[in-house]
Amino acid sequence: MFVQANGINMHYTVDGPEGAPWVTFITGIANDTTLFAGQARALGDKYRVLRYDLRGQGKSEATPGAYSIASLAADLVALWDALGIQRSHLVALGLGGPVAMRVAIDHPARIIALLPTCCRARMVPDFAAMWQRLIDTVTAEGVEAIVEQTAQRWFSEDFKAAHPGKLDEVRAMIRATSKEGYLGNVAAFVGLDIEDEIGRITAPTLFMGGAEDKVGGPEALMRTLAAKVPGASYTPVPQAAHIANLQNEAGYNGILRAFLDQH
Repeated sequence: MFVQANGINMHYTVDGPEGAPWVTFITGIANDTTLFAGQARALGDKYRVLRYDLRGQGKSEATPGAYSIASLAADLVALWDALGIQRSHLVALGLGGPVAMRVAIDHPARIIALLPTCCRARMVPDFAAMWQRLIDTVTAEGVEAIVEQTAQRWFSEDFKAAHPGKLDEVRAMIRATSKEGYLGNVAAFVGLDIEDEIGRITAPTLFMGGAEDKVGGPEALMRTLAAKVPGASYTPVPQAAHIANLQNEAGYNGILRAFLDQH
């Protein structure tokens, strides 16, 4: 389904019973709504699940130029307004994590509970350097040039060897990202700097991370973020790297469902 929100044609899907509590999922860079298909299945008996493509990703419209965490957060709030959603649980991965935190900071009354996964709240120089290399490559050669290295970075070696079909699905998802959308979303990530503000989050918050995620959202970093949000905690997803919800779907869903059911 599509709706006009914040000046763009935004693609979204809805699952689960009408009238149930909303759960909204925000993807990371080079992802689309299929990223959270397993979570939609796991929650669809009791929750109204909203998944959407970030600006310039999947089937959502791209706009030129750099995006920002604030603009991506505004996209989500506009989508909620267009769909008549007043309050929602908010689950997010990668780039979606700081977008979710930005929404929770600026619109506390609209968040039931917050679950950022495998994410950061501030860009650091060594990580920014990796992203600048990706920007340079995509600018010169297009998204296809970074498909393989991105897919390889997201999972542990054991998982990649055992699940070649899943890697093919992930490659297809990355390819679906427009060049404009990729560069715009990466620009938002490179400009990330909200860590000093996350202490203002008031929603019940659980940070989740892949226990084997060494780069995108390593455990020490995720625990640091949790310590800065009042009442928040951190739970690692075992046997999972950066895309924890795909690598250990059952483990991720169990942690997710338990926290949502509490709130």
